[in-house]
Amino acid sequence: MADDDSTTLKKAKKSKHKKKRQRDNDEDRKAKKKHKKEKKKLKKESIDDGDDTSVTAKKAKKAAKKAKKEKKRKQKELDEKIVSSSAIEFYPDDLKTLQLAKNQEDEKQKAAAAAAEAKAAAVAAEEKEQSAANSVNNITLLLFYQYVEPCWDDDQFQVALKFVTDQGNKYGLTGRMRVAKEGLNCTLTGSHDGIRNWCAALRTFDGGRSKIDQVTGEKITEFAKTEFKLTDDLPPKQRFPKLHAFEVVEIVNYGLAGSRAPEIAKYGGTHLEPEDYNNKMCEKDTVIIDVRNHYEANIGRFNPPEGGAKMIDPMMRKSTEFPIWLDKPETKEMLRGKQVLMYCTGGVRCERASALLKQKIETEDDTKSLGIKGVYQLQGGIDKYFKQFPEGGLWKGKNYVFDKRFSHAPPKVEAVDRTKKVLGEGEVAKVEQVVDGIPASAADEILGACEGCSKPWDMYRGKRRCPTCGVPSLICRECFDKDKSGVKKLGRDVRCDLCIAEDVRNKQQLREREEREMKEYENNIKQKLGEKYEPYMQRKHAITRKPKPNPERITRLFLKNMCAKQMDEEKLLEFLHPAKVTHIQWLTDRNTGAFYGSAFIEVKTAEDAGSVLAANGMTVLGRRMTVKYQKPDEKSIWPVPGTEVDL
Repeated sequence: MADDDSTTLKKAKKSKHKKKRQRDNDEDRKAKKKHKKEKKKLKKESIDDGDDTSVTAKKAKKAAKKAKKEKKRKQKELDEKIVSSSAIEFYPDDLKTLQLAKNQEDEKQKAAAAAAEAKAAAVAAEEKEQSAANSVNNITLLLFYQYVEPCWDDDQFQVALKFVTDQGNKYGLTGRMRVAKEGLNCTLTGSHDGIRNWCAALRTFDGGRSKIDQVTGEKITEFAKTEFKLTDDLPPKQRFPKLHAFEVVEIVNYGLAGSRAPEIAKYGGTHLEPEDYNNKMCEKDTVIIDVRNHYEANIGRFNPPEGGAKMIDPMMRKSTEFPIWLDKPETKEMLRGKQVLMYCTGGVRCERASALLKQKIETEDDTKSLGIKGVYQLQGGIDKYFKQFPEGGLWKGKNYVFDKRFSHAPPKVEAVDRTKKVLGEGEVAKVEQVVDGIPASAADEILGACEGCSKPWDMYRGKRRCPTCGVPSLICRECFDKDKSGVKKLGRDVRCDLCIAEDVRNKQQLREREEREMKEYENNIKQKLGEKYEPYMQRKHAITRKPKPNPERITRLFLKNMCAKQMDEEKLLEFLHPAKVTHIQWLTDRNTGAFYGSAFIEVKTAEDAGSVLAANGMTVLGRRMTVKYQKPDEKSIWPVPGTEVDL
């Protein structure tokens, strides 16, 4: 009986706990249901009451999605500004294998030579040799330029110079950087990633003066839309040995710095992509100006079809001759009623050239009356044209370049030529399949000729230059070897084709002509610019000359070791610019009266004197000039009457 009561009691207790759990579960469900209803009600009320919290969240999500999409679009746009191609893209497989093996062998020999010269660096040599064993065509070449308007001031220039140099060292780049207050012009080599990382870093550089896009609110930098032209897969031997940053007045030396520089944003020519430019060359009433030097055009140039554009070679030895050539009456007649196309190696020389012509059209009556129908330039230059027309398009011959390649044909044509030389004539069929049937004869088109024997030749090699004008000499291998061995020396009568055509026989003859033409041109510029006129700045050291301290505020200086034959007032003022020289006392021989290379000068301010002293040791007309502060003698009259400079 007792057991039954105990069992009944346990069942009752168990039932009680079960009901309690059931009740708790029911209450939990009710609470959750109630909470869900309240949440739903609150959400509805928030919308009904005009609470825009949820709407804001949706807008934020939508804006984030849009921003992400815009970022992708901009990245794609930037990627399109990197124009790249491979140096061996069109080689057949057999040639690729041979080329890579040759590169490895060259690197091994280079490493062995380094080890022999520096036995103490055995470990480093071993690492270099191991690296060479694994090397391939892994060098990337970068060509680019960018003008900045308005120009950087002194502080911004120094920041830009430091940035590009530091970043170049960081990513292991080599090559040349022309850095001016008006922008950059660079030819660089490095690894595939190193070059691209440097480009990416430059895109972010603002020099402390970035702009804000009024639509997106994002920062716009000086180099946000710069076009970088890359050539990948070059052999290691085409890498520059060091990185050099040159401080220059202009990124292309036209003599158009300061007040005489036409604004590119305002006057620059219309940029045409290679395909559009190619079509334009086929149009009548069109002229094409090759803005390069004649020795470049001598081995390769565009060849428009019959009935299309007419080629014009200004026959220049250097870019400073272009403004003078453009001002000549005979030049203007060639442009009358025509569309004007311009091209150069990478595009940079066309920027100022096209802007100068358009400025003349808008500001000078005689140029405006020519009825020129438009000024166009090839975007990216010949380099980009080759990337879009690898078989050559309307191009004939070689493209002269200022890097370790020296010159090159369009990539598909070069592949045919390389295959013939390395694998033999019988293997050309293989490469023709790769390059869409480019005929082997295309690689045999040589436009230039050896200056020594007149045989067809288009390779500038060695350090010989024309003895009369100084441009690179086009000398074939046989003539070069004979000259080197003494079998048949190349005399002073072996001149460039331009000197022969113009009957220039010595340096003095050429110099006198250049000085005469420059003087006429400068007089015209002076009349047009009036008070804004500034002397032509020829020297590359103009912006590197930082004024020296002048605590005693001396304004008289002594100059010596100047070139007695060539130095005159105009040249001295030009070199010392921007310092304002007020008096020049040329020191002459007491007996003969001949100037012997020394002078006293007076400048306007103590700061001008510091600027002149900074020129101490610089080379002027082939001589290293010495400059010193020189206080005037209290007993002497200074400045000497009759020594005033016409300012």
